[in-house]
Amino acid sequence: MVEAHLIETIIGIGILLFAAKLMAELFLRLKLPIVLGELLAGMIVGPFALGGFFVVDGKQILQINDEIRILGEMGAIVILFMAGLEMTPKEFLKGGKASFTVGTLGVVVPFFAGLVVFQLFGFDALQSMLIATALTATSIAISIQVLSEFGKIKTPEARLIIGAAVVDDILAIAVLSVVSSIAGADGGIENIDITEIVVTILQVLGFFAIMLIVAVVVIPKIITPRLWKAKGSVEGIATASFFGAAALAGSIGLSPIVGAFAVGMALSTTKVFEKVENYVGKIGLIFAPLFFAIIGAQVDLRAVDLNILMLSGVIIAVAIVTKLFGCGLPAIMFLKSKKKGMRVGIGMISRGE
Repeated sequence: MVEAHLIETIIGIGILLFAAKLMAELFLRLKLPIVLGELLAGMIVGPFALGGFFVVDGKQILQINDEIRILGEMGAIVILFMAGLEMTPKEFLKGGKASFTVGTLGVVVPFFAGLVVFQLFGFDALQSMLIATALTATSIAISIQVLSEFGKIKTPEARLIIGAAVVDDILAIAVLSVVSSIAGADGGIENIDITEIVVTILQVLGFFAIMLIVAVVVIPKIITPRLWKAKGSVEGIATASFFGAAALAGSIGLSPIVGAFAVGMALSTTKVFEKVENYVGKIGLIFAPLFFAIIGAQVDLRAVDLNILMLSGVIIAVAIVTKLFGCGLPAIMFLKSKKKGMRVGIGMISRGE
């Protein structure tokens, strides 16, 4: 039984990775972002599309089981660690005011716009609040992959997108924890305690600040060529550190990817930087496409009808407009350039982690 499950997982990974790379080749030739091809590959070969037709012994060949989902999550952690390596703590702090403003408005504007729009569409307050919450978090992984692919990761706009997206993610998690506790409570919307909300948000931001400081102080002392001389030790310890930080972040109520980002930043100014960057770039070649293909494979196109298409259209329109203006306008002020500011707005549109 265990062996059958293992084989099912291995086959799933093989199919998804092969399909993702095939589509990546096609999208590269079409001069479109490879990430889009990898997402689409997952949707095409997923269990709800082509994957549903290939059945052996009464079971679909491709099934998205828990192990494959976990691998996808690990992919996101690797991508965020790679992003952390691209930004030094000094740069992050220097862009702190801009990142914080753009990131905060990137949560506030979509949330309140979503709340109003979906109540107009006949959803009750709690349903509208849940949809509005889903609209707040930028998908950092997608933005980072596209920026890296086009060689723009070192630009001021990319710096602001990454910093703001991290702030955005942290705030979105705070909002999600508040909204889900309201959904779980009997009192509903009427019993919202503003001080409780503020405390939750400050707590989450405080956790991140402490984590960042500890990472920057402790990690360079642990991961040093002076201590680790055997082949592969530096890379192994770096991997253990960013997965450990991801687990720690997850256990204190943050997103695991934020922990990996903090460790990446802590290593960006150390002697082992080039060694670690070279190595993680290689594992990223497998983990990143898997992450996007697995997300794509979970899209159930069979559930789509006209009603859902119309609602999706509205959600997409609200999602684009609120991030474009919520993040783009403050970015124009900070970067003192309309073109660069709008690029930030566009870079923050991606959702769905």
